[in-house]
Amino acid sequence: MKKTKLMLVLLFLMTGTAMAQEATVTSLMSKDLKEFPGKEALMITVEYAPGGTDPIHRHSAYAFIYVIEGSIVMQVKGGKEVTLTPGQTFYEAPDDIHVVGRNASTTKPAKFLVFFVKDKGAPVLVPVSTETASQMKGHK
Repeated sequence: MKKTKLMLVLLFLMTGTAMAQEATVTSLMSKDLKEFPGKEALMITVEYAPGGTDPIHRHSAYAFIYVIEGSIVMQVKGGKEVTLTPGQTFYEAPDDIHVVGRNASTTKPAKFLVFFVKDKGAPVLVPVSTETASQMKGHK
């Protein structure tokens, strides 16, 4: 009986932690770029809870990041890990694999703005498995 209660408590804590770490994404604007057929611009905000993280992913888009509040840690495959604070920026190219994306703080939230230029209708985020990421050694 004690083991069952302990397992339930641990499961609850793990689920609560995982839920607290999910980023909140808010779409602000989407606009077809008539001057660039087949392309669109998308502007979103992303809010990380304290300790929040992203899975390894890519955007298949040009992504321009601007930190609004808190501090975030970013890294693309082959690049250096950087910690950004309000007013600082980060860039991801369409072929970059985003290997680190997280809130630098475990006690305060962080918020940033992302402006994408992407293929119209293409997904904003494409998960990349760690296996795929490690196979792409020559990749950025």
